Amino acid sequence: MLPELQLNDIVRLRKAHPCGSYEWRVLRLGADIRLECLGCGRLIMLPRRQLARRVKSIRPGSPSPGEQPS
Repeated sequence: MLPELQLNDIVRLRKAHPCGSYEWRVLRLGADIRLECLGCGRLIMLPRRQLARRVKSIRPGSPSPGEQPS
């Protein structure tokens, strides 16, 4: 099962994106999760179950300037 994700967390996937980057930023949470490649800026959406299989590690990201810290 996928550990608890928050917006702006950085996830490291097991396989590299074609641009060479392993790291992605979480932009949207729900049944599908939207990720942005930190290497080239590509946006993808993955079902939560598929992302759970691909994740290698998760690190907390910094909040966006418009967000209030919780």
